[in-house]
Amino acid sequence: MRLFIAIQPNKSVRAALRAVQNELRRRGVEGNYTRMENLHLTLAFIGEYPDADAVTDALQGLRFDPFPIWTEGFGSFGDLWWMGLRSNGELDALDKRLRHVLADSEIPFDRKSFRPHVTLVRQPRFRTDPHLDSLLIPVAEMTVDKVSLMLSTRGKNGMIYTELGSVSV
Repeated sequence: MRLFIAIQPNKSVRAALRAVQNELRRRGVEGNYTRMENLHLTLAFIGEYPDADAVTDALQGLRFDPFPIWTEGFGSFGDLWWMGLRSNGELDALDKRLRHVLADSEIPFDRKSFRPHVTLVRQPRFRTDPHLDSLLIPVAEMTVDKVSLMLSTRGKNGMIYTELGSVSV
């Protein structure tokens, strides 16, 4: 099973993400756009791991208080374009606690530095300059009060993400 742990955006943040995707399309950017139901903020990528129950059990040890996050910025990692989420002490602390919980439970995960973002489009292509420097990022806010264990499977029309478990405050 291909697993990851994520924060799923609320309606307000999803609407902001969709607005940016629509603006990119309007500017002629083609590519593999993330479907609305797949938009998420990855906290930890586990990858192939056979025991989802062990991960769900480990998540039960994750403690945090609800906190706000906001959309902020736009960027890329090579051929992946994303919209950022303002990094704050609470989000960074949640990520560190999550990584400790996984490590203490001997669940492997990708240890790359945490850079809060939501993937909008992969492999973008455009015929003319989309003038990204003038791209306006709508500000949207949400309260983080739930962390989800997600299963990633390949379907005939792309990836399908299914929540297998969660921890809420």
